[in-house]
Amino acid sequence: MGWIGLTTREGGQFNPDGLGAAPGPVPGPEALLPRGTLMIETRPAIERHPQTLLAFGRTHPWAGSFSLQLLPSGGIVLVETQAGDVRHATLPFRPDDRAESLRITYSWDAPARQGRLTLERPDMLGFATVTLAPPHPMPLADLRTVFTDPRQRQMDPEVIFAALSDRVEPVGPMPGLGTDVPVRVAQGHARAGDLRRGALVRAAGGGLVPVLQAVARTVPAAGSLAPVRLRAPYFGLRADIVVAPHQRLVIRGSDVEYLFGSEAVLVPARHLVNGFSAVPAGSGPLVRYHGLILPEHEEIEAAGSITESLYLGRMRRNREAVAMSLLAGFDRARLPEHARPVWPVLRHYEAITLAMSRAA
Repeated sequence: MGWIGLTTREGGQFNPDGLGAAPGPVPGPEALLPRGTLMIETRPAIERHPQTLLAFGRTHPWAGSFSLQLLPSGGIVLVETQAGDVRHATLPFRPDDRAESLRITYSWDAPARQGRLTLERPDMLGFATVTLAPPHPMPLADLRTVFTDPRQRQMDPEVIFAALSDRVEPVGPMPGLGTDVPVRVAQGHARAGDLRRGALVRAAGGGLVPVLQAVARTVPAAGSLAPVRLRAPYFGLRADIVVAPHQRLVIRGSDVEYLFGSEAVLVPARHLVNGFSAVPAGSGPLVRYHGLILPEHEEIEAAGSITESLYLGRMRRNREAVAMSLLAGFDRARLPEHARPVWPVLRHYEAITLAMSRAA
């Protein structure tokens, strides 16, 4: 099924039959979620006291509690209790004032006796993770209350959103092309959502490159995952396209060379949002993104703009990381290794500088 809960400061929704589906019956007090993922995205507030990302408790049908905190020293602490049985995990990380947001996921699979706590930075490849003692299943009635009634939970003001899935969701490389983005192929253009392994994509240099794997992921349309609409004729576009905020465009020009000393730069779509050439794209609670894995990290054409294929770096060398990602079902030996991008990646203030230069 997938995502069943989503909440922000503006309100929340919960549907055990899936977000966007027709509402089903309310789960009973003893209904359990044996496996799932709780995803929380937050701004890294600089505080002298712990930042409570999410906390709640229960007294019926048995006593229990859940707490996820971000410590000022940089650690993430999870404590979960059920009928006096305690599960505890600490994930250390180095605080970084430059981080735009942090994405923390708690995944559990009680039948498989597996759990993990993971930290990702949307602006960086890779993640940090720690395994947990065999986890408890989560009561569905508790989760419904937490996602729909703010009075029944603690949530720090810096939390951007929290989302709940009834599956163990992947972490790691995130595809970034909307389903309908037209990608240039051997015989014209094809929608990103229609491309499959073996398709030939025309790289920006003109050559044809085979698609080794096509991947897709459905995620909450919130925070660093909320879609961005890039509007034609800006960025060389012949038509509007919808991409993920982290999807990077390749931008060239004399001003780029002057400002950054490079022939081209990579600019994440979220840094381009300005109210006219790039705007938030309206969507439902969920959005589906697609990614193309090519032998090399390539520049590809999408509706006239130049963007990039999915970047994996040297991830295939880490068996555990591959197993936790969208690539888990693929032969690790056949996954490519990608050299570091040739072009520098602009930060937000650098993208603003470039935009101001072009508007002058």
